[in-house]
Amino acid sequence: MQSIRNKVLLIGNVGQDPEIKEMKTGKMARFSLATNEAYRDAKGEKQTETIWHNLVAWGKTAELVEQYVKKGDELAVEGRLVSRSYEDKEGVKRYITEVVLNELVFLAQPSHQANAK
Repeated sequence: MQSIRNKVLLIGNVGQDPEIKEMKTGKMARFSLATNEAYRDAKGEKQTETIWHNLVAWGKTAELVEQYVKKGDELAVEGRLVSRSYEDKEGVKRYITEVVLNELVFLAQPSHQANAK
């Protein structure tokens, strides 16, 4: 049970091309993933809500993200939830929650890869 205490599984679409940074310990990739939830409102009409998730990958996973992940790709990701705070340029304390990736899987062949063949 210890391994499922902080585990996140998401399936969604990449919101923008990943931002890649070179760090002292290796590469870091940051991007967002949109997931959709469908439900019926009080009138019984189907509604869809899009939820955006901040994702971060480190090391070899970040290198894979840099090489293969592009805006619009459909991915399944597994990771853990991390919350942190920082001060912005104006000195205001900000809070952010991110999913630190352990694994990612393409659910469809990315269109940018299909066009390359």
